[in-house]
Amino acid sequence: MFDFLDGYDLLGAFWVTVKLTVYSALGSLIWGTLLAGMKVSPVPLMRGFATGYVNVIRNIPLTVIIMFASLGLYSTLNIALGGTDIKGINFRLAVLSFIVYTAAFVCEALRSGINTVPVGQAEAARALGLSFTQVLRLIILPQAFRSVVNPLSNVLIALTKNTTVASAIGVAEASYLMKGMIENEAQLLLISGIFALGFVILTLPTGLILGWVAKKVAVKR
Repeated sequence: MFDFLDGYDLLGAFWVTVKLTVYSALGSLIWGTLLAGMKVSPVPLMRGFATGYVNVIRNIPLTVIIMFASLGLYSTLNIALGGTDIKGINFRLAVLSFIVYTAAFVCEALRSGINTVPVGQAEAARALGLSFTQVLRLIILPQAFRSVVNPLSNVLIALTKNTTVASAIGVAEASYLMKGMIENEAQLLLISGIFALGFVILTLPTGLILGWVAKKVAVKR
């Protein structure tokens, strides 16, 4: 029944999907946290940049961003982000695109978490002589992260599914392989079912585990 899978690296394709997700998630978390910090910063220029960035990026389709990275950065400006292998270049450009896009959603999730922290805590910290950066790093962000585990898990699940867009620039992840298999095989429904199950296996445990973590670390008010 599954003889048609011979010759196709199914696990390898999903491994590329996992790597895209992990690298992009780490980068998005870092950049999104910086954006959230700028969005609540007392410096107007930083607030304006972060607000503009989030509003613009969230309203641009991910496909447009990833095609710009491929055609604009690489084909036009010859920015390869290191290395000369085209597969590696496309992979890195895809990760960069996912970071740029997903960080906007991470920023908004964190900002909502920051808003849950009582204002009096920040005022008390400033009264003790702590700088804005210290207040954000030591007082606000630890509580904000604990209150937004569920929203961040939703962002991570969406990122996992968004990795399918990387096939547009030739990254050999799961959906890229699925497209090739559908073109060469007659088992359309079976192939679709296999790949759908693969993504469920990737995303369902993520939601369950992070949901459990959210309950464990929730801030008691």
